[in-house]
Amino acid sequence: MELAANPFTRALAEGRRQVGCWISLSSPFAAEVIAPAGFDWALVDLEHSPNDYFSLLGQLQAFAASGATAIVRPEWNDPVMVKRLLDLGAPGLLFPMIQSVAEAEAAVASTRYPPRGVRGVSGATRATKFGRIKDYAARVEAETSVLLQLESRAALARAEEIAAVEGVSGIFFGPADIAADMGLLGQPLHADVWAEIMPVARRLMARGVPLGTLVNDPARAAALLREGFSFVACASDTVLLARAADTALAEVRRLSEGEG
Repeated sequence: MELAANPFTRALAEGRRQVGCWISLSSPFAAEVIAPAGFDWALVDLEHSPNDYFSLLGQLQAFAASGATAIVRPEWNDPVMVKRLLDLGAPGLLFPMIQSVAEAEAAVASTRYPPRGVRGVSGATRATKFGRIKDYAARVEAETSVLLQLESRAALARAEEIAAVEGVSGIFFGPADIAADMGLLGQPLHADVWAEIMPVARRLMARGVPLGTLVNDPARAAALLREGFSFVACASDTVLLARAADTALAEVRRLSEGEG
C-alpha cells in the first residue's frame, strides 16, 4: 500500500487556487455537515477551539471521506504536539504566531524525521494505516503541507526570510492579530491592516510563495484570490451558524410583526 498524494500540497505547488472553510465547532458530526459542501480545504482549529485529539480524529475521518483536505492548526509550535497530529494522519499543519526564521525552522523540523528533523518515529499509526503504507517515511515529507502563520508587524517585516526556509509550503496572514498589534483590535478587515499586509503579500507572490488567509466575507475572499492569493478561507462554521440563526430569528420576528 502506498501513501496517497495530498491534493492540497499539490495544488499549492501547481498554483491552483484553493477555497477553504474554518472549522471550530469541535464536532465530527458538524464536520460531516461541512465536508460535502465542496470546499478544497478545511482548517480544523486547535488553537482557538475546545478541540482535543479525539474530537480532531473524528473530524479528520469526516473530511477524509470528502474532497476537502483537512489542515490542522496546533495550539503552538510544539514538536510533541506536531508528532501526535502527524501520527493521527493530519495531511498538513498551520503553525500559529511564527515570528522568526528560527521558529520557522523549528516548525519544519518538527514535521521531518531524523536526520532532517526531530519527529519521533512510530510505525503503527493511523497515518501509516497501522503499518500498511510501506513508503510513508520516504514520501510523507513531500506530501505534508507546512504552513506558517504571520500575525504581527514584526513577523511581516521578516516575511521574506521566513518564507525562504526550506520546507515551507505557504505563508498565511492572520489579519485579526495583525489588527490587534496595530491597535485595531476586532477590525481584521480595516484598510490600514491590509495596507500593511498587501505590500508584503506582493513581494512574496513575486517570489512564487503560496499565500493564504481567513476572511469571513466571500466577496473579499474572491478578491484576494483574484489578486494572487493561493488558499483563502471564506467562512467559518461558527460564524455561518451564528449568522444563520440571527437571520432566521430576525426574519420570523419581522414577518410576525406584520412588516413583510
